[in-house]
Amino acid sequence: MKQTVLNKKIEPACKYCAVGRLSCDEQTVLCTKKGVMQPDSHCRAFRYDPLRRVPREKPSMPQFSAEDFSLE
Repeated sequence: MKQTVLNKKIEPACKYCAVGRLSCDEQTVLCTKKGVMQPDSHCRAFRYDPLRRVPREKPSMPQFSAEDFSLE
């Protein structure tokens, strides 16, 4: 597992690699070193590109009413 500046627990995957490009159907990665690869696989040429990561969605905030903040 390679350590990075943004997240130290990132698993290597071709979908985050700077060497590969996502294909048109978004089911495979076109790697300049290995050819057609699966998005979750990786090889020795893996170089992490933080701009390829899609951030998680923020959790929705619960809706509170005025009764939630009353002391009665």
